Amino acid sequence: MKFSRAFAITKRIFRGLKHDRRTVALIVIAPILAMCIFGIAFSGDVTDAGVVIVNLDEGPLAARIISNLDEDTLDIRYMDREEDAVEEVENGEVWAAIVFPKDFTTDVSAKLQGGSVAGDTAISVKADKSNVNVANAVLIAVRDAVTTTMSELGREMPITVDDSPVYGKGAEFIDFFVPGIMAFAVFMLTTLLTLLSFVGERTSGTLDRLRASPMRESEIVVGYAMAFGIIGMLQASLLLLVATLVFKITIVGNPFLAYIVVALLAVVSVNLGILLSSAAKREAQAIQFFPLIVLPTFLLAGIFWPVEAIPSVLRPLSYFIPPTYAVEAMRSVMLRGWGLGNIWLEIVALLAFGLVFLTLSVRSLQREKG
Repeated sequence: MKFSRAFAITKRIFRGLKHDRRTVALIVIAPILAMCIFGIAFSGDVTDAGVVIVNLDEGPLAARIISNLDEDTLDIRYMDREEDAVEEVENGEVWAAIVFPKDFTTDVSAKLQGGSVAGDTAISVKADKSNVNVANAVLIAVRDAVTTTMSELGREMPITVDDSPVYGKGAEFIDFFVPGIMAFAVFMLTTLLTLLSFVGERTSGTLDRLRASPMRESEIVVGYAMAFGIIGMLQASLLLLVATLVFKITIVGNPFLAYIVVALLAVVSVNLGILLSSAAKREAQAIQFFPLIVLPTFLLAGIFWPVEAIPSVLRPLSYFIPPTYAVEAMRSVMLRGWGLGNIWLEIVALLAFGLVFLTLSVRSLQREKG
């Protein structure tokens, strides 16, 4: 082997990079972007988790525990009736209702003195466990507040925190995790498959022949969208089947509605793939979109890490990513048992994304033809 020949190949590759600014930018920017997003997204704790406190105690102890709650973790509101607070949890307005029972201070004091207690010395946390990470953060915040109060008073307080989930009773992390994985897999695979296939049609000349025919650009895009949408729906069916039979995940609501959400995300992904293909002239350029699709979705869509744990500076970006809405809708159906009337906002958001991507895809083809 002659090293000079091998070195000539190396020089040719670098000469090619000199004229391919997109690849050079990807080589430099992608690792920095990945490191920054991973570092920022996974360095955060759950913040601003909405809770409602119902303080039925007339003594000072409950108020003191409340004052020690971490207000960075919890976004606290107050109500007078336990029923109203639980209804807020059931409607998805807050993550938990924290209830201090009547005569809480009196009963704790009596128990400290060794007397019999007819009342309740337990703080009731009625949480929505469809998002296990957020529910656990709320419970930890309450327990830490009790521990801090005990330390301040220098007493062993006979207080317990009663975990009474409103949704997700018995749910494990896998039940929270799988809906996110399903959305992530469908979005990533369908978008990339459509992107590569459409670019392949362009480079092979098939797309030019189609545009030379009487077919309109909208018909071409819709045809591709239907084909790859069906493929995405098949993927959704397989994923839901595996999740149910292999992982035995909790499905409280209608499995067909969960399937509809994933299928709708697949259609959105197809339209996005076609739109992105307009910026790629060959397959190598199409692959460069991979980190731009995967990294934001992986970290900012609430798939592996709740949106509430994403730093506030990045959190608004989550709502510009379609899987964010699909993941929330699927968890609401599968773990909360919600129906279409409860997830209509997420459905509308996905439909809006699909329509915008479809319109832009058609216009990009029309510009190329012009």
